[in-house]
Amino acid sequence: MRFGVPPPTDPRGRAALPDAYRYCRHIAASHGRTYYLATRLLSADRRPAVHALYAFARTVDDIVDDPRGPGDDPHEAVTALDAVEHHLRAAWVRPVSARRAPSPHAALPPEFDRVVSPLTDTVTRFAIEPRHFWTFLDSMRMDIPESPLFRNRYPTMAALHEYMRGSAAAIGLQLLPVLGTVCPVAEAEPAAAALGNAFQLTNFLRDIGEDLDRDRIYLPTADLAAFGVDEALLADCRRTGRTDRRLRRALAHLIAVNRDLYRGARPGIDLLSPRVRPAIRTAATLYAAILDRIEDSGYAVFAQRAVVPQRRRLRLAVSAALGT
Repeated sequence: MRFGVPPPTDPRGRAALPDAYRYCRHIAASHGRTYYLATRLLSADRRPAVHALYAFARTVDDIVDDPRGPGDDPHEAVTALDAVEHHLRAAWVRPVSARRAPSPHAALPPEFDRVVSPLTDTVTRFAIEPRHFWTFLDSMRMDIPESPLFRNRYPTMAALHEYMRGSAAAIGLQLLPVLGTVCPVAEAEPAAAALGNAFQLTNFLRDIGEDLDRDRIYLPTADLAAFGVDEALLADCRRTGRTDRRLRRALAHLIAVNRDLYRGARPGIDLLSPRVRPAIRTAATLYAAILDRIEDSGYAVFAQRAVVPQRRRLRLAVSAALGT
């Protein structure tokens, strides 16, 4: 067994693992519709692992962002993330590192207790490098004001990529051993990271209004400034629901940057196991279609959330799966 990862230690016993995987599937189906549709093309033995990884990422994201949970108190959110990392290090790494040891009062979020056993099972079976999870957790700390890593503005695309390296790219690298490759995993990692970054930049373009409401700008401010867009203009667009022409030009530029990420990642799909290529190609096609919706709406990102209609998603999924 690689990385010293032990079998799952669910206090309710091994029999509870199928129920925990079903919970992860529910989380993926409820919150990650695009990814969930793509996972339907995966083999039955790989599908639950993807659900477990998604459920873990979603649970951590909720710790940071959900006003009903620890994320409502930045200090509690930092403590909760430290508790999650300490728990995983204790389960996966021998000897246990004292890095970021939680306070004696730190408690694991109840949702985490429901995903930890399938997550550990997935990491074990597919020999996923634990370091991708530590990188991911550090990126999540960048979203919490009480954390020393906190950032809510990114001056350049390079700075934004540093954030995405620990979030989207890390998730892509977690997924890679589950999907399987026809080459050494290390050769496929750059493309997997690039595809993760492409997905996340699409999210940032779609959710710019919601992020502003949380005092966050996940678009490079230097790129925005090049088109005459500053924070005052963004705030005015959010208030009125109208997209100023200067912001439309900036968004058009960033959408072109985003599409270039998709193009750069696409050859990497051929490095994956043949059986999973249709699913990943489908996910890339469906997510890139969100950019089309933003353009078709006249860049009305403050008036509506860009969503690919269900019938179009199904058509795109079938086309991508068939490679047409």
